[in-house]
Amino acid sequence: MKTNKNRRAGLGLTLMMILTVLILGACSANNTTTATDTRTKVGIVLTEVGLGDRSFNDAAFDGLVQARNEKSIVFDYREPGENAEAAFEEFAEAKFDLVIGLSDAVQADMEKVAAKYPDQQFLMIDSQSELPNIASISFRAEEGSYLAGVIAAMASTEDHVGFIGGMEIPVLRNFEQGFKQGVLAVKPDATVDAVYAGDFGDADLGEQLAAQMIQEKGADVIYVAAGLTGVGALTEIQKLGKYAIGVDTDQFFLAEKAILTSMLKNVDVSIYNAVNTFVQNNHTFPQKEIVEGLAENAVGLTALHNITLSDEQQQTFEDLKAKISSGQIKIKLDQ
Repeated sequence: MKTNKNRRAGLGLTLMMILTVLILGACSANNTTTATDTRTKVGIVLTEVGLGDRSFNDAAFDGLVQARNEKSIVFDYREPGENAEAAFEEFAEAKFDLVIGLSDAVQADMEKVAAKYPDQQFLMIDSQSELPNIASISFRAEEGSYLAGVIAAMASTEDHVGFIGGMEIPVLRNFEQGFKQGVLAVKPDATVDAVYAGDFGDADLGEQLAAQMIQEKGADVIYVAAGLTGVGALTEIQKLGKYAIGVDTDQFFLAEKAILTSMLKNVDVSIYNAVNTFVQNNHTFPQKEIVEGLAENAVGLTALHNITLSDEQQQTFEDLKAKISSGQIKIKLDQ
């Protein structure tokens, strides 16, 4: 009889333990859900090309992935094609805490939506807006492009280099002008050709433009800033045995025999930092307009490939870099 009582007591204790575990598990699950639900919600509208450009869009996406992995945010993204306005509207209606847009190519669409949702906070990358609820991150990309021009001039044996841009928009005009001034700082008599594809997503067009610049005009080093169009250009430059400079991310793996260096805009780092600042400041930005360049390590060059600078060239490069970073050299921009 005593044994049966002990068994019943043991069974009761076991059931109580199981029930306790289940309750604690449910509480833990609820806490996890709540924590996820209360994280800052970020939406990003990519450019028309979308993910896979191995450049600007991919870099921006990586910055948000890092913030998400550190559990400071949750995020969603849209590849809008030509309808960026609808993507911005969707995020605004869903009351995302922060909505990000990439480049001035989507600025008009963002501003239309921002005017309709004055309490929604937006962040524009690579452009600025006068609307009070649109903060911005801009890069002095012309400073990194100037250094790209210095390397191009040092590598060129024909004293003839080129620039291929995706679309003729202000930010890429800055790329072109910084590049040209960097070339001429080293070789004042060099020729610098520039062409704009009018498209960031046409690799075949990039191949054609690169071939024309090399075969018809005689360029032997080309700076390429054109998204997927640029990927085609880099492939063709390598095929024709000439040199190239990539952009936004280290593009060496795309054309390992051609790439001299890549001009980095650390979009991933800047977006990561901006998102964390937004979270830590109760969903506000201390500065409406953030502008970063060489001095802030927001732009610069990757390691050099396929070229070895002489001691004199290395010293020239370092001197020019220091003067740009300190503001002693001012790049002239005429937009």
